[in-house]
Amino acid sequence: MQLQGRTAVVTGGTRGLGRAVARALADEGAIVVAAARDVRPDPPDKGGRVVHVKADVTVPQSMADLMRTAHERYGGPHIVVANAGVSRPGPVSVLSDEDWDAVVGTNLTGVFHTVRAAVPYLQEAGSGRIITMSSLLGRRAMPGASAYCASKAAVERFTEVCALELAPRGITVNCLSPGFVEEGQGRALMANETLWPRLRDTLAAGRPGTGAEVARAAVFLASSESSYVNGAVLPVDGGVRW
Repeated sequence: MQLQGRTAVVTGGTRGLGRAVARALADEGAIVVAAARDVRPDPPDKGGRVVHVKADVTVPQSMADLMRTAHERYGGPHIVVANAGVSRPGPVSVLSDEDWDAVVGTNLTGVFHTVRAAVPYLQEAGSGRIITMSSLLGRRAMPGASAYCASKAAVERFTEVCALELAPRGITVNCLSPGFVEEGQGRALMANETLWPRLRDTLAAGRPGTGAEVARAAVFLASSESSYVNGAVLPVDGGVRW
């Protein structure tokens, strides 16, 4: 229960990889505000330690409202996981403006909105943990994923800048970079009978990862055990031969 007494906000936290992270933080004692555009009518999870709040990372005021709600109801936030993301695959030659804007607006600008809204509360607490979410595709190019690759690469550089700016305020900022994981978008990728067999052969571990394995890395970055880890991009991909 190393996160007892802490409040965490996880965007995109009601399903897929975000839900796995939210549940892992709650298992360590945190109260978790799991935010999403479409909140399911589920009851609170993990004995009431995971609560769902409707929010949209592409709308600055929505992020400001989310952080204020987390602060007024639960204290903090002390931990922020900027996880919300979307993918719109397609070759550059035919990718629409709408699809490009949707990916960059959520995956990059949404991270900016989330972090900016959280900083005043983390500063007030005198410490804090911010975790952004990149991807293997932030480091490796894949045809048909121009918007996604670009957005995730940008998140990594954004993380490094925030780490430098916020370190004097007692706030660490780190990035998780999952590989192919059996959650969310990864699950959809594995259903692609043409692409997945080629990608599967690149996995040094011989298998995709699980949401729980990525979530444990998030717990580490959220805890006091990572107190001198700052500006890091941590791959959680089992090793990739690509």
